[in-house]
Amino acid sequence: MRAVIFVFMMLLTACGCSANACGQTHPSLSEIDNYLSQAKVDWRVPGFAVAIVKDDQVVFSKGYGVRELNTEEPVDENTLFAIASNTKAFTAAALATLVDQGSIQWDDPVRKYLPDFELYDRYVSADMTIRDLLCHRSGLGTYSGDLLWYETVFTPQQVLDRARHLPQAGKFGRAYGYSNLMYLAAGEVITAVTGVNWQFFIQRQILDALEMNETVTSTTALKTRNNVAQPHKTTRHTVTAIPWTNWDTMAAAGGIISSTRDMTKWIRMLLRRGKKKDGNQLFSPAASREMWKPQTLINVSEAYQKKSPTTHFRAYGLGWSMRDFKGRKILAHGGGYDGMFSRVVLVPEENLGIVVLTNSMTSLPTVACNRILDEFLGGDKPDWNALLLKEFHQDREKFEQRIADSMKPRLSGTSPSLPLEKFAGRYTDTMYGDAEITLQDGRLTLNFSVAPERKATLTHMHHDTFAIQWQTTSAWFGGGNIQFFANNRAEISRFRLDIPNDDFWWHEFEFKRVKP
Repeated sequence: MRAVIFVFMMLLTACGCSANACGQTHPSLSEIDNYLSQAKVDWRVPGFAVAIVKDDQVVFSKGYGVRELNTEEPVDENTLFAIASNTKAFTAAALATLVDQGSIQWDDPVRKYLPDFELYDRYVSADMTIRDLLCHRSGLGTYSGDLLWYETVFTPQQVLDRARHLPQAGKFGRAYGYSNLMYLAAGEVITAVTGVNWQFFIQRQILDALEMNETVTSTTALKTRNNVAQPHKTTRHTVTAIPWTNWDTMAAAGGIISSTRDMTKWIRMLLRRGKKKDGNQLFSPAASREMWKPQTLINVSEAYQKKSPTTHFRAYGLGWSMRDFKGRKILAHGGGYDGMFSRVVLVPEENLGIVVLTNSMTSLPTVACNRILDEFLGGDKPDWNALLLKEFHQDREKFEQRIADSMKPRLSGTSPSLPLEKFAGRYTDTMYGDAEITLQDGRLTLNFSVAPERKATLTHMHHDTFAIQWQTTSAWFGGGNIQFFANNRAEISRFRLDIPNDDFWWHEFEFKRVKP
């Protein structure tokens, strides 16, 4: 069995008190193990790894399944997975070290370091602080602009240059809108202050300092690693291995690739309020408090509270989301990468930390963390596996139906308003750049200059609307449609895209025809 399981009662004995005397429950590690083993089967996850830190000791660490479907290479504590947005806490911590050094302040204007930083409003652009970048209150909508970095050739600076065209979605400083782009900006602040790029600074300041020796900050480093999980796209009925996707452009928001063994070193330091194992501080306790302090409120919906009745508040700090659960403050973050989901949970007052890394796109990380929390915190133990599995299948069914509906012809017997060759040509969007519509063998195709791998074949649906069939699989979306519009001279002048999904907003673009 690929596991390292320390007997938790030995830790209680070492601290000189029984579980009841310490006011703690008796967490059953074997029950956790059995529950996770069953969850792997139920969720059809090829492989995942889990580790639990309690009282500065790794009390549970185990790998389940295989690195890639239909192979026999096992997952263990050293297997590398993308941690995706769990990287945000590293970026916040890196900035915390600069605050401790006096190089920056949390409330410094972003323009002090990035003079060309500009968003939808000149006053907002001038007032935006480093703190604002990290707590998702920029006024941008959740995931707005993510297509500017995803699969494109843009550099972080080029992405930020284009962000000025994104629409305002909420009130600056008050409305919560999860923004990867603002973490790109935070990474650029680090570069501006230190003179080295985000990857180099994270490697030197955090990974080397914590001896996270297997952790890397780019997929390009994976060729030197042997124990690497393969991403998998998950649907209701299929699990398919897919290639790794390079996220270097948004590395400061989600570029770290790590193992549960290395992540427990990170978690132990966090629970020690920034103290490394040698006793020196990576960042100060004051910085720890600042990162774990509520900065932006997040709505607790009726549905959310029904599922988690002991939760009364939710908020985002600096690189961390937080809530109350069973009378404790919970720090947590999820990570979603092409074919890999992860989760990290901290309970500081219990000196408890959890990390779950998977090579699939399911809710298993949440299931695992919730079950472990229930074991350690006591109280009710809902069957999170059954509850979230039912939700997952319902959501996936609705999602697949959205895609099917978007590609279904609404009228029969119609034809395009003009010959197909009149649709061909070059179009451009202010943010995204050029797109080319070409006619080959009687069929239109769509190509993007900034995302050369994102190509599509167009099939007529009705009037001037065509179904989109991507030539390469996306982990996040399937097909959709493209709508062409003519001007008053009966010329095709622009097009818009309708690609149903929950992560990348194609509707933010409008491509206008470029005259020859």
